[in-house]
Amino acid sequence: MSSSNPRSAAFEILLRIDKERSYADILIDRELSAGALQGPDRGLLTELVYGVLRRQATLDHIIRRFSSQRLERLERSVLLLLRIGLYQMFYLDRVPVSAAVNETVKLAKVLVPRASGFINAVLRNADRERDHISYPDREKDPAAYLATVYSHPVWLAAAWIGQLGLDEAEMLARAMAEPPAITVRTNTLKTTRQQLMEILSAEGVQCETGRFSPMAIRINLSGSVSRLKSFRDGLFFVQDESSQLAAMFLGPQAGERVLDACAAPGGKSTQLAQLMGDRGEILACDVIGRKLKLVDENAARLGISSIRTVLLDTARPLKSLERSPLDRILLDAPCSGLGVIRRNPEGKWWKSAADVIDLAKGQRALLENLAGHLRSGGSLLYATCSTAVEENEAVIEAFLSRHDEFVIEDLRLLFPDLAELFTPAGFFRAWPHRHGMDGFFAARLKKK
Repeated sequence: MSSSNPRSAAFEILLRIDKERSYADILIDRELSAGALQGPDRGLLTELVYGVLRRQATLDHIIRRFSSQRLERLERSVLLLLRIGLYQMFYLDRVPVSAAVNETVKLAKVLVPRASGFINAVLRNADRERDHISYPDREKDPAAYLATVYSHPVWLAAAWIGQLGLDEAEMLARAMAEPPAITVRTNTLKTTRQQLMEILSAEGVQCETGRFSPMAIRINLSGSVSRLKSFRDGLFFVQDESSQLAAMFLGPQAGERVLDACAAPGGKSTQLAQLMGDRGEILACDVIGRKLKLVDENAARLGISSIRTVLLDTARPLKSLERSPLDRILLDAPCSGLGVIRRNPEGKWWKSAADVIDLAKGQRALLENLAGHLRSGGSLLYATCSTAVEENEAVIEAFLSRHDEFVIEDLRLLFPDLAELFTPAGFFRAWPHRHGMDGFFAARLKKK
């Protein structure tokens, strides 16, 4: 239900996320669209929801330190109120501590009146003792240290340490706990990047060019991009730079027949159309019909006509594709999303190491199923927004061990100007702390 109190609205959203595994962005958009919140309260709502989700493990560590009850035994509403109060106290400089405590206790008296005194005591004790809160030892238990200080699951922190070493894993953990930049992709069918930046500036939007993608612009915007005339006119698509690069690395050419296997909401499909000059055929597939409507809507807004949406389960035999082999295939496989937890922080608390293994099985099956539809000499780009080796390098290695007819196309040779983004094996590996974009992986394979 809509509320004119940003803290109350944040509580309701966090409660739904906790109970139903709903997505924060959808619930926030719905709340803001209702119009009950105005001015700075709209920003405070967004900050509280995403901030509590990003910093949940750290907040819970503080609660354990000052609560007379075990955290696991706390009523869900009490736990959420404590997190909301502590987040304001420890992470929001513009909210006075007294206001954070008083507003949280006031809300508790409405929602859980019997626990308002307990909540008040925990918050005030935490404030008094904030300089004396201890954390796991960095050297003795590095995974617990990263997990607690930067608020990530322990298993994920341990995986990052195994991949990068402790020092760089800490840089990654820090970056993954911060809000990401908003990046848009220029619709080069209608304008140039420079022209779009001038238009955005005239609309009051601060912007700068991306670091790597020639279509990327980073913007600083309060509120939704949909309010901008440039958005409604189809001059750009909101898309992180790593995702833009992945589509670019497939290298589609005008007149080709290209398959985007998991296309919704259409970011990569519409970019492929741009790269092809909107000449050729792009089959944008998804297993859920309502998601394909998003692809159609985005293509229409951007003025693109070469995309044909197809309701298709690419994990099953694809008889409808047998009439003609494909020149190129883009498989942005369903994954754990560990590379985008800055954007979807609720997801990191729902995943486990076992989930990563299960997802990799599905990714291998998708790759096997699609590979047979590629023409000889054609290219396939396998991509995920995951940092996990099991979902990336391991999937490619397993596939190549069974398919002598495929070879790796070394992206270092194809895109020498972007050499810092590639691994020694020629794969694309983007890291937030190194490159300022989402965690992403891509490998390009050629059918001999």
